[in-house]
Parts: sequence; C-alpha cells; structure tokens
Amino acid sequence: MNHDSKIAEVNVTPDLKMDLEQDAVTDEEIDTAAGPAEDTQADDQEKKGKETRKDPRDGQIEELKDRLARQMAEFDNFRKRTEKEKSVMYEIGARDMIEKMLPVLDNFERGLASVSEDQKNSSFGEGMEMIYKQFAKALEDAGVEAIEALGQQFDPNLHNAVLHVEDDSCGENEITQELQKGYRYRGTVVRHSMVQVAN
Repeated sequence: MNHDSKIAEVNVTPDLKMDLEQDAVTDEEIDTAAGPAEDTQADDQEKKGKETRKDPRDGQIEELKDRLARQMAEFDNFRKRTEKEKSVMYEIGARDMIEKMLPVLDNFERGLASVSEDQKNSSFGEGMEMIYKQFAKALEDAGVEAIEALGQQFDPNLHNAVLHVEDDSCGENEITQELQKGYRYRGTVVRHSMVQVAN
C-alpha cells in the first residue's frame, strides 16, 4: 500500500494537479450549461408547431371579410349606378314635358300679341298678361331659359336658320329676325330658335 501511494504521489505533480482542477467540470455546471440551450430549442420547436398548426377558423374569417368587402363594393357601385340612372331619367322626363309645354307658351304669346291696345287695358287683357307671366316664371324656376337670337351671330348649336337675306346694314351671319323662340333646359337645348340670317 505504501508503495502504491508513493507512485501516486510521484506521478501527480502540483502543476498537473492544478490543470486537472481547472479542466474539471462539475455535474451541476454541465446541467446549468445545457439547460438554457435545450429550453431555447424547445421554445423554437413549439413556436414552429404553432405556426404550422394554423387555426382553420382564421381562414374562414379572412374569407368572410373578403366576401363582405366585395359585397359592400358591389352595393356601392349599384347605388351610384341607380342614382345616375334616376337622374338621367328625371332629365329626360323633364325635357319631354317642357317640349310639350312650349307650344302652349307660344300660343299664349301669339294671343297676347293679337290683343288690341284697348283690350290690353281691360281686366280680361290684364288677367291674361298675368297668367302668361306666371306661366313663364314657373318654367324659368324649373330651369328653362330662352335662347337669345335677335342681333346675335348665328350658332348652329342654338339656332335653326330657315331664311336668308342680303342686307348691307347687318353683319355677316347676323340674325335679323326670330320666327320662333328657342329654349334651353339646364344648359341643354330643348328647342332651337327658328331664325332668319343676313348675308
């Protein structure tokens, strides 16, 4: 036994002993070092598992949101289209009605023009004049306006030339006579003025 202990003492020098102590790692240190790495790997695997295992309800929610957005857009387009159609139909109906009323206005004007000066001052003449003004005002309030013609330059977009005269006292393409009044409704020509053009 003494022989063995002598060999052990001889073989282990102080420097070697110190190196062995520094290199030695306890079980506790190994557990501490390995623990956090294993935990991190486990957390990563768990996160990946959650990402791959997507809830099927999320897909349904996305699909329903998409369908709702599409239906809202379609409804908005439908609303705009119907509003535009209603506006166009209103314009067409109003123009049609105005076209039917213009001959009545023309006859009113012709009737008043044929009344003599004596009859104009009578209660009947004054009453007819008041009715005519009321009728013309109602059309004006609705957006109907007369097209200016007499003394203006001929414009094919507004006027319809039915007569032509040579007159040196008038300018080129000047309207010298208005045979029938033209009217516009909200900027759109309902009826062209029937005119006589000089030169």
